[in-house]
Amino acid sequence: MNILVTGGTGFIGKALLPHLTHERITVLSRNPARAYQQLGHHITVIETLHELKDLDAFDAVINLAGEPIINKRWTDRQKQEICQSRWTITRELVDKIKAGTNPPEIFISGSAVGFYGDQQSRSFDESLEVNCQDFAHQVCRQWEEAAQAAQSERTRVCLLRTGIVLGRHGGALARMLPAYQLGFGGPIGTGEQYFPWIHLQDMVKGILFLLKHPEANGAYNFTAPNPVTNQEFSRTLAKVLHRPHFFKTPAWLLRLGLGEAATLLLDSQRALPKRLQDHGFHFCFPKLEHALEETVGDKSRIDASGV
Repeated sequence: MNILVTGGTGFIGKALLPHLTHERITVLSRNPARAYQQLGHHITVIETLHELKDLDAFDAVINLAGEPIINKRWTDRQKQEICQSRWTITRELVDKIKAGTNPPEIFISGSAVGFYGDQQSRSFDESLEVNCQDFAHQVCRQWEEAAQAAQSERTRVCLLRTGIVLGRHGGALARMLPAYQLGFGGPIGTGEQYFPWIHLQDMVKGILFLLKHPEANGAYNFTAPNPVTNQEFSRTLAKVLHRPHFFKTPAWLLRLGLGEAATLLLDSQRALPKRLQDHGFHFCFPKLEHALEETVGDKSRIDASGV
């Protein structure tokens, strides 16, 4: 396959690309030199989509680009960057797909479980219909609507409604680790909010699964089948790291530090990956403790040292 990837130097992109070694890969990057340095010279890097008249040369497009949503307070300027870094590139890709006569067979585009808003303790799958006014939902809704415009008899569109991706060297877990390693870990707010997670390996495996299954289309929850509360997640992480679990971060303090962005950590999404499982996808890490042991536990450190 000839595959175009955006966001290839990001957390998920860098994990995905080594699994596409038998494919011809083109990566869109504003910094080609850095992309080649991080990803190797076996790929092709383009700096702008203006270099392409259409996307007829590609069998698949994987759109993972987007400004990290939790790194900074949501000022008006940051909100605009979060939105435009997702919506603009997605619309440009769709325009290029539509411009051709032999478009890609599949367009895989990012989204997030933030699409569902705060669902408290009830479990749900992709069939849940939501229309709320919070920022995360609006970002995801317009992102998905832009991507779905590529759907046609020739191109199927798959949307990745992604939870918290667990990996040692990136994402939310990497930012949480220092506090836990110092013994300051603990639940956030009441700790009762559900924390939809997925291991990085299952994230990558799921994307490859969608590529290979022509019946796959529409929205998919990229979350493990066993969501846990923030309290349980925090307790399990402390256990795996052999650290205490005494400290709590009150909701008011989180809102003071992050402002509106604190909703990403305080809202509850008990999202289930029903559509992936209905298609026959099997998770390597369906249970949290196993996922954390492999990612940050003693086994992960032994494996990393080559012993």
